[in-house]
Amino acid sequence: MPTFRIEGYVFRFYASDGVEPAHVHVLRDYAEAKIWLRPIALQHNRGYTQREMREILALVASNALRFLEAWDGYFSNLDA
Repeated sequence: MPTFRIEGYVFRFYASDGVEPAHVHVLRDYAEAKIWLRPIALQHNRGYTQREMREILALVASNALRFLEAWDGYFSNLDA
């Protein structure tokens, strides 16, 4: 399961996520958010402040290509 650690946040997706559009789960402490990658949009937020969400969305935007390449590579390998 691809996992990225960026500025204190953990960005990951799970094997079962392949049935949904590309997205990342963002974890830190007891908070969790789900961000769609095409286009970048908040799906849900559980526990992050508005300031943290602005920071997370900026991090997702600046790393979107990296996340999408990992998503596409991971799920294309599962189909093989």
